[in-house]
Amino acid sequence: MTPEITLAASGTAAGTLDGGTRALVLVGFLTIIVPILLISALSGPDREQVNDFYTAGRKLRPLRGALVLSGVYLSAATVLGTTGSVAVFGYDGMFIALSTVLSLGVLLLLARPLRERAGYTLGDTFALRTPGPAVRIAVAVVTLSVCVPYLVVQLSGAGVTTATLLGLSGPGAEQTAIVMIGALVVCATVFGGMRGTIMIQLIKTVILLCAAVAVTAVLLHRFDWSTDSLIDAAAQGSGRPAGYMAPGLRFAGGTEPASTLDFIGLMVTIVLGVACLPHVAAQLSTAPDAAAARRTVRHTLSIVAGICLTLVLMGMAAAALVGAPAIIGADPGGNGTLLMLADELAGGPSTAMNGAFLVVLVTSAAFLTTLAVVASITLAAAGAIAHDLYTHVLRRGRTSEEQEVAAARWASAGVGVLSIGLAVLVQGWNVLFLSALSLAVAASCLLPALLYSLFWRGYNRTGLLWTLYGGLGCAVGLQISGPVFSGSPLALFPEWHLNWFPLQTVVLVSLPAAFLLGGLGSIAAGRRTPQPAER
Repeated sequence: MTPEITLAASGTAAGTLDGGTRALVLVGFLTIIVPILLISALSGPDREQVNDFYTAGRKLRPLRGALVLSGVYLSAATVLGTTGSVAVFGYDGMFIALSTVLSLGVLLLLARPLRERAGYTLGDTFALRTPGPAVRIAVAVVTLSVCVPYLVVQLSGAGVTTATLLGLSGPGAEQTAIVMIGALVVCATVFGGMRGTIMIQLIKTVILLCAAVAVTAVLLHRFDWSTDSLIDAAAQGSGRPAGYMAPGLRFAGGTEPASTLDFIGLMVTIVLGVACLPHVAAQLSTAPDAAAARRTVRHTLSIVAGICLTLVLMGMAAAALVGAPAIIGADPGGNGTLLMLADELAGGPSTAMNGAFLVVLVTSAAFLTTLAVVASITLAAAGAIAHDLYTHVLRRGRTSEEQEVAAARWASAGVGVLSIGLAVLVQGWNVLFLSALSLAVAASCLLPALLYSLFWRGYNRTGLLWTLYGGLGCAVGLQISGPVFSGSPLALFPEWHLNWFPLQTVVLVSLPAAFLLGGLGSIAAGRRTPQPAER
């Protein structure tokens, strides 16, 4: 998951297929996708129980849980964005893939204590240390600040990819595709709950593994199973053979100190931010116990590392066979790289059947990746609204299980409708800002709060609130003040000039600030609190 790659895939391989082949691709695509969505909707909980809806009964064994957690981790930003990053930026793109794997090391450290203190949401985890409505409101605000922008980015990318697959173009077609896809995912989440989400993630991971193995085998055969030949060809195809395997291409346009800090900040954002995303933490709650949760993360580490390795190979093959200039010309974000590579490896449109099969496999994997992560994030956001705000703040815990599940279903629909509306509104914009914002907030707010809550006895309510609100304000404020939001050609608002903060990545400032605020708040509140003897 990288915040530096947008999900708009305007130039995909499907766009190069002729009419008959596209029809074949579309039939195969619908044959895979429609039954999966139907199965996920029908696999929902049999009874209206909160535990079943949020955690699927906490019965997910390590191996199966690893396949599901791998699906949660391997978002569209990872599958599409990492491949494009390697193709265009070479060495820097490989480090992005490595950062995704390293983030699982952070999750491995947190897995046992998180599962031991797991409820249904992060609000339950923090409420064990500092109960009260103020804490649950703060956690819900941060959770929604992470989830809603991320949902908008995922839906926006899915709309563009679907419109291209159908052979359509233009804002109207993309917006219609966003509404259709969003409605399907919302229905699957509303009726399926965590069980339905698990089903989507399982099937998605299996199809993604099959697609990764198939494409990697074909590309290695093309280069006579020689990685040296592949690397040499990738360097030549990148257009920058001297710098392809050297650091610095990703932020080559900036000044030297700022480019170095941005690259370090990007790695820190991915490593720390992805591990603390709310839907990732929620997935640990499906394990039977803390030991099973830790084994689940260990198995996930192997699966994600293997897939990331194939993504690196596919990125280099795309640079060698398609060419980085052609990739950038079709899609500056590089997200059409994987499908362009699939079409090239299949022999182009002339070999209709083979080309259609490979494109169907790759397109289904990429599309399911988006659907699965949208379902997981929607469920996490709905839990924050229904469980934390409705049940524990508004109703003070005086709700039945049936009422809370109903509230969660309505919250899922509400979050879905809001995200669909925002995705339609910003369609055609550069949504890089929203993706970067989500991971920055997760790293700046949730990581310091979790570490303090799990490992510092002196952490109290004041420190937690200062961490969450202070980290949120710092991350959002600096992101709005940076070149990703305004003042640069690729900014969200390039004509505005609010960019007084020089860095594209804000975590190097917002993360220490959140740690500092949490420590100072806890110390200040501890001094004001009378000791037991004084009481």
